[in-house]
Amino acid sequence: MADNLIQQGNTLTWTNTSGSDVVAGQVVVVAQQIGVAIENIATNAAGELAMTGVFEVPKVSGAEIAQGESLVWDSSESAFDDSQATPATGDVSGCCVAWEAASNGTTTVRAKLNVGVGTVQA
Repeated sequence: MADNLIQQGNTLTWTNTSGSDVVAGQVVVVAQQIGVAIENIATNAAGELAMTGVFEVPKVSGAEIAQGESLVWDSSESAFDDSQATPATGDVSGCCVAWEAASNGTTTVRAKLNVGVGTVQA
């Protein structure tokens, strides 16, 4: 193995400066990537985020999402939307994809995290 390997990169130690406590399973935006808290993280404390894997996460109820479709993290809804959504300020697009289809009316989608580097809408 390479002498310069630091870690596999599956998790990231993140300091919660959001102003609110984060609960395990909650989606967290880290620059142009999406993480999922794997533990509760109090305000101003450090904790671990999963940066890879497939997670069941919140979805905009009216979104119709196909398997493999690129997802948009809607920061105002705190939920993923389909690729047809127009990103608003703070939304992240292009880093996660739907692992399974999710129909209109459902409130969750299974998403594969960080298959690319996302774009944050300015």
